[in-house]
Amino acid sequence: MSAADLAQIIDYDFVRPELCEEAFTHPSALVPEKRGRRRRKAAARRSYERLEFLGDRVLGLVVADLLWRRFADEPEGDLTRRLTHLVRRETLARVADALNLGRILVLSRAETAAGAARNPGILADVCEALIGAIYLDGGFEAASAFIRRLWEPLIDETPNPPRDPKTQLQEWAQARGLALPAYKLVATSGPDHARVFTVAASVAGADPVTASASSKRIAEARAAALLLDRLNLATSAAAGTCSDREPGEEAQANPGAAFVDQPAS
Repeated sequence: MSAADLAQIIDYDFVRPELCEEAFTHPSALVPEKRGRRRRKAAARRSYERLEFLGDRVLGLVVADLLWRRFADEPEGDLTRRLTHLVRRETLARVADALNLGRILVLSRAETAAGAARNPGILADVCEALIGAIYLDGGFEAASAFIRRLWEPLIDETPNPPRDPKTQLQEWAQARGLALPAYKLVATSGPDHARVFTVAASVAGADPVTASASSKRIAEARAAALLLDRLNLATSAAAGTCSDREPGEEAQANPGAAFVDQPAS
């Protein structure tokens, strides 16, 4: 992808192209690679990690300001849930994927072969680094315009404050005087760049439910959502209002019912 193509996609043209290069340089690209008996020296540049740190803070401020202005009557707790949802790794990876930033990422040959350019965590890091680079190159207004253009549609997608499935499950247990839900990592599989974590969620009086995802946090949220589906169906059945479906069938039919976001593919 050329610099002109990138400028058109992100609607910003860098004055200092070295900042753009830094934003897309993965740490692996800085490690000298072996070619035969010799090591090829890496270019004298920096990875995106420092820009990622800066971009994370700029993103948080701009999104917080957007939420504060958009939802003038909401309490701090609801605004915090919205902010957490909008700056989480999955949302950043989704934005990066929509912009096709993985195509521009500079990686080592080994990481390229391993498919690191499709890794949601790396895509999220690059998205934050790009925000940091735009901020340093064009100032706060340029970075704010970039964020507003991409995040305002995401804000529109959630008219009500998102509720994390783990929080809902905890509230369900507390309302019944039960111990807090427990989460246990039961399996890890896949290569380093594409790990899959399987987590079991359990609450007193119910069988554990397992779910898998690209991070333990997402797997826990999915397992909590599935367990909530099962518990809610069981409660309905006890009240004589359950549908003809079995709890397991309902969970399979709608595995993401309480899960707000999906990871980038």
